[in-house]
Amino acid sequence: MPHALALAVEMATTALAVAGLGYFLAAMLAARVFLRERRQAAAVFAPGVSILKSLKGLDPGMIDAFRSHCRQSYAGELEILFGVSSLDDPAVVAVEQMKREFPERAIRLVECPERLGTNGKVSTLVQLAPHARYEYLLINDSDITVSPRYLERVMACFAPAGDAAAANEVGLVTALYRGRAHGTLASRLEALGIATDFIPGVLLSKLIESGLHYGLGSTLAVRRAALEKAGGLLPLVDHLADDYELGERVARAGYGVALSAEVVETAVPAYGWRGFVDHQLRWSRTVRDARPAGYAGLIFTHGLGWALLNVVASGLSLVSLWLLALSFFLRLAMAMTVGAAVLGDRQVLATLWLLPLRDLVAMGLWVAGFAGHTILWRGERFVLKDGRLLKAG
Repeated sequence: MPHALALAVEMATTALAVAGLGYFLAAMLAARVFLRERRQAAAVFAPGVSILKSLKGLDPGMIDAFRSHCRQSYAGELEILFGVSSLDDPAVVAVEQMKREFPERAIRLVECPERLGTNGKVSTLVQLAPHARYEYLLINDSDITVSPRYLERVMACFAPAGDAAAANEVGLVTALYRGRAHGTLASRLEALGIATDFIPGVLLSKLIESGLHYGLGSTLAVRRAALEKAGGLLPLVDHLADDYELGERVARAGYGVALSAEVVETAVPAYGWRGFVDHQLRWSRTVRDARPAGYAGLIFTHGLGWALLNVVASGLSLVSLWLLALSFFLRLAMAMTVGAAVLGDRQVLATLWLLPLRDLVAMGLWVAGFAGHTILWRGERFVLKDGRLLKAG
């Protein structure tokens, strides 16, 4: 009986490692398709844009992120609206500094005192949106740093395609992102995971599903008509994955969700291990709640981990060692293709040696993601159910 169990484990890990090879190849193909699409000439389209930013507290690097939005080489009109729940918030000082540094920019600070739901960010955005002057709204996180051509590239995706029907095809534009690690090993592991795990999955889902049907919090640019038809922001005030939900609702309303050629950068905090695990579990359980079948399918993305386990299960057989070597080679190739070529992430090459550790930790967190619905967010414990946040009793 023990021998039969060991043989079953060996066969299962072999099959999963082989499936992982297929995933690595498919993700590289998806990355190459995206790179080819990105090389195509972008249309020129520069309507007025209102950038909405919900703020709470002042994090390291946030001021530089704000500056990057003020330094846009954008031909159209632009305003930046910052929302805070209280004028006593430390972020107010940063907004006032931006006003002094960039007097030529239309920068406004809006107090949004109502707490409309468990998601404080969306509560602020709901109150901020009526103050926006333009037809196009762009929402992104407060720590997002962008290039001077950010708006130009994002808004080009809304360009009319030649007839009245096609002009309304794209309702929301989102963007890929890379993580900028800060100091700790846990921070480097998370940044590495963004570049070599999360983003490859996004690109592959785009290829398999013939386009995106959700949004990423790095950028949510939306035309008002699409937002209104999708139900607006108010229904999202109790949702944790508000970016995913908004994109999905815009897609269900009959509009396209486009992926911009722009890649932005997010700051990854200098996590300790506890903060890292809490954040990764929140991420895992959010994905599981939003896309349960997709989350279960992540079993095939842990190819290197399965190959490592297969070496142990097979007692260091030559076949298992060959499978491990091939898995490691393709894993490295995928990491470099997506991390370096697609995202332009300069940290990836320096941290590739961490991939085996990162992948084994990710496998454990993926399993833990099935073990409950409770998450920790901003110091509070919630239960995640059907996308909604409920205070844990």
